Amino acid sequence: MDEARQIVNDIQKGNIKPIYFLMGEEPYYIDKISDFIEDNVLSEEERGFNQMLIYGRDASIDEIVSNAKRYPMMAERQVVIVKEAQDLSRTIENLVSYAENPQPTTVLVVCYKYKKIDKRKKLYKTIDKSGVIFEGKRLYENQVGDWITRNLKSRGYAISPKASQMLVEFLGTDLGKIDNELEKLQLICPQGTTISPEIIEENIGISKDFNNFELRKAIGEKDSLRAYRIVNYFSQNPKDNPMVVTISLLFSYFSQILQYHGLNDKSKGVVAKQLKISPYFVSDYVTAARNYPMKKVSHAISLLQETDVKSKGVGANNISQGDLLKELLVKIMN
Repeated sequence: MDEARQIVNDIQKGNIKPIYFLMGEEPYYIDKISDFIEDNVLSEEERGFNQMLIYGRDASIDEIVSNAKRYPMMAERQVVIVKEAQDLSRTIENLVSYAENPQPTTVLVVCYKYKKIDKRKKLYKTIDKSGVIFEGKRLYENQVGDWITRNLKSRGYAISPKASQMLVEFLGTDLGKIDNELEKLQLICPQGTTISPEIIEENIGISKDFNNFELRKAIGEKDSLRAYRIVNYFSQNPKDNPMVVTISLLFSYFSQILQYHGLNDKSKGVVAKQLKISPYFVSDYVTAARNYPMKKVSHAISLLQETDVKSKGVGANNISQGDLLKELLVKIMN
């Protein structure tokens, strides 16, 4: 996020490089930087003759270089943006000759999504000298909550830890999807609002009481009644609460509890770092570890693996996924 902001700040100050190679597994900032260049480097009048959009699947490296080498018309510079450049992965190294001597009046933007070029090869080293290389790295699940908080703060909003966790549970680590939902909330809520679970539930459709986060918390606290209510809700709404996701999240949860038991230093900061969770949720894991000694945690993990196999039709052909989940709950919590 900071690196992307720095690139945008430099462009705003007029420090514009001839090549921007935007790559990596996370496409969110690749799109943001590319869109910013597309909307801001040239004036609206200049774009008609001096801004070109090329798609990797429809072009060759030679065609891209040919367009990059032409001179701008009645403007200081031209912008050439190559979208979906990963479709040129087999020939992308052929861009070296242009990168060695880029046209100073051209801004070439290469959007190389979901992949990255080899840092040991000549293209990477050459662009690194003459232009800008940005790598969008996929965030881990435990990092997304902080990203949501910082993103909203920059726009004049706040969000509660539980609301943030609900978004991560429901949307995963896809920053584009999360940002779309945050933009919807900004249309509804005035600046200064703290986004709460109730706002998430009302406007995005994620139940604040019946979700995997609340299920894990209920199991950790050994609150059988609340856990059963959540599982019953899941069984009645299977499309919104796929069992494979619940099993996966519970498996990760008990794996973290097992890891907690193995820590010598159980201070809040160390636990948060080692389990890759927000410090806000450390107390939940302390409670769960107290309720589930290491032997019970190991047993729960074994039960989850067994239920995962059954959910795929092995040895449980006539049992619904809802009943499998209820059976799992009874075995774990007893």
